[in-house]
Amino acid sequence: MPDLAPPLVEWYGANARDLPWRRPGFGAWGVLVSEFMLQQTPVNRVIPHLEAWLARWPTPSDLAAAAPADAVRQWANLGYPRRALWLHRAAVEIRDRHRGVVPRDVDELLALTGIGDYTARAVAVFAYGDRHPVVDTNTRRVLARAIDGRSQPGPPSRRDLEAMAAMLPRERETAAVVNAAAMELGAVVCIARTPRCDACPLRDRCAWRAAGFPDTGDERRKQARYEGSDRQARGAVLKILRDAAAHAVPLAEVVPDWPDPLQRDRAIDSLIADGLAEASEGLLRLPR
Repeated sequence: MPDLAPPLVEWYGANARDLPWRRPGFGAWGVLVSEFMLQQTPVNRVIPHLEAWLARWPTPSDLAAAAPADAVRQWANLGYPRRALWLHRAAVEIRDRHRGVVPRDVDELLALTGIGDYTARAVAVFAYGDRHPVVDTNTRRVLARAIDGRSQPGPPSRRDLEAMAAMLPRERETAAVVNAAAMELGAVVCIARTPRCDACPLRDRCAWRAAGFPDTGDERRKQARYEGSDRQARGAVLKILRDAAAHAVPLAEVVPDWPDPLQRDRAIDSLIADGLAEASEGLLRLPR
C-alpha cells in the first residue's frame, strides 16, 4: 500500500479549514456535540447551532439538568431530531457515570446513548489525542479511490478501519492529523461527484487515477426524497411543538391542513414512539 500519510499531513497543514472543533482548547464536550450535529448535516449549518448549544449548555451536566424538550427545541431545524434526545441522554449518562467528564476510553464512549464506532473514535482522537483509526463517509471515499481504485466506496465495513489503521503513523499527534486530513480531503477535494483531482496531494499515488478513473459503480444507499416524505411531516409536527407556548398543542390543531392526514397521523405516532413527543389529555407536547 502506498504511504499516503506524508502528503496528507503536508496538505492539511496548508489547507485545513478553520473550524471551531479544531481549535486548541475546544474540549471533549464540544467535540462530542459537534460530532452529533455533523451526522448527515453540512458544516455551515452546524456551526451556528453548535455555538448556541455550547453557550447554553457548556458542560454535559448543564444539559443533563435541562428537560429533554429544551434539547429538542434548541435542536431547531438541524434534522434527525432523535439526535437531540440521544445527546441529552448521553449527557445524563456522562453526569451520572463519569462525574460530568466525557470519557476518553472508546468502550466507555460506545456505551453512551447515540454513540457508534465513528463518534467514539473521533472523540478519543480529536479531543484526547489518542491513536485510533477514524473513518467517516469522506474518509471511506479517499480510501476507496487512493487504495482500491474504486470510484465510490462500498458499504461500510470493518475493513475501512483496518485500512485507515494501516495508514496511521506511530506518533499519536501525527496519527490524529492524518485522520483529520483524510476526512478533510474527502470533504473538499476528493468529493463524490466532481473530485478536484488536479488539486489532490495524493494524485501521484492514487490507484483510481492510475487506472484511468474507471466507473466501478455506486453501492451507496440513496437518500430518500425529502419533499412529501414522512420525514417532512415529522419536521412540520415538531416545528409546531417547538414554536408553541409550553411546547404543547391540541391534537386537532397539529398541522390540520397537511395534505395527507394519514401521513400526518403516522408522523405523530412515530414521534411518540421515538420519544420526541407525548400525547395526553388531548394535547401533543414535547417530551417532559
